[in-house]
Amino acid sequence: MKVLFVHQTFPGQYLHLARYLGAQAGNEVVFITQRKDGALPGVRKIIYRPHRAITPHVHHYLRETEAAVINAQQVARAAVDLKASGFVPDVMLGHNGWGEIWYLKDIFPTTPLIGYFEFFYRSHGADVGFDPNDPALFDTAPRIRTKNLGNLLALDSADLGQCPTRWQHSLYPALYHPKLHIVHEGINTRVAVPNAGARLKLPNGHELTPADEVVTYVARNLEPYRGFPSFMRSLPAVLEEHPRAQAVIIGGDETSYGPQPPNGQTYKQQMLAELGDTLDRERVHFLGKVPYPTLLTALQVSSAHVYLTFPFVLSWSMLEAMACGCLVIGSRTPPVMEVIEENRNGLLVDFFSPEAIAGKIVSALKDPATYTQLREHARRTVVENYDLDSKCLPAQLGLLKTALESATLRA
Repeated sequence: MKVLFVHQTFPGQYLHLARYLGAQAGNEVVFITQRKDGALPGVRKIIYRPHRAITPHVHHYLRETEAAVINAQQVARAAVDLKASGFVPDVMLGHNGWGEIWYLKDIFPTTPLIGYFEFFYRSHGADVGFDPNDPALFDTAPRIRTKNLGNLLALDSADLGQCPTRWQHSLYPALYHPKLHIVHEGINTRVAVPNAGARLKLPNGHELTPADEVVTYVARNLEPYRGFPSFMRSLPAVLEEHPRAQAVIIGGDETSYGPQPPNGQTYKQQMLAELGDTLDRERVHFLGKVPYPTLLTALQVSSAHVYLTFPFVLSWSMLEAMACGCLVIGSRTPPVMEVIEENRNGLLVDFFSPEAIAGKIVSALKDPATYTQLREHARRTVVENYDLDSKCLPAQLGLLKTALESATLRA
């Protein structure tokens, strides 16, 4: 089978599927991406770069759309070259978010295309307007509506779609629901496991174990969309109440979602300045972005793991934390509530309340045995619903089979 993947940050959501297909004898797997580093056995990468920047002074509603068109053109050119070399895929898969899949069917019109549809933007009921401090602007609703041009273009082009969660699926117009299949990319629960012998070495040389009082927080980047300010504001009360507690924070200083912080600062710098001497810096450890094994070790020593998010894309890290047997204190927002049920497999808290977050953490540190069953149920939730080998990879392969069978029927 010949398979074409497209994702600008290789391998993205296709790590497990591309690795599996690349390892199967007889398959030819090609992956078009902007990312130069990284490799998977049996997967041939083709690197593309946008051939120009967006037009200066283009209407601000259309900046992302023009950038996506430029990406789509370059991917289409790479596809033309593949076709000229004799490679015609049996199936194509790609993330819709950056426009890359928009023109693939113009190059390979009979090849089924499975799009990855992560988020349909809404001016109400999702991330926009969630923060009550965000100003209501005339441009917001029209800009958000225009932002979905790429979603709609790809929904028309793709033969099938993949959405990772029920809530993310629900954001898409009902007209497209029959095309969109709810299939998570999966958590490897043979790797993300509880480990009573875990040891996390900190930059200062100190070592943490599951016997210590450890509060963990993980995000790709430390920013408001993932509740970083609320978490940081909760820490002074936690550290005062528990003099032995340590906070371990994993994530970069960039901005993945939402506006950039002002004055060239990072959100970490902002919060440290705001909290000043109220925060015991000796017990707050910023690890930055870490290798995956280090992430898992941090989760394995965690006494309480805080995961906060706007009504937005659910992070893998929350499911990985649950698979590691963490007590997850999650925001009472739709993507989290799809997975966590209060007092059954985790705890829920007001996203905007540092006091409530601190209260949950303090309780967890004070009497950890009370939450043993919640930790066990957390892992069971992920094993039963998001396990890579038994649930999600078979579902992804099933989606490929459906696409191939549909193409055969059309032929």
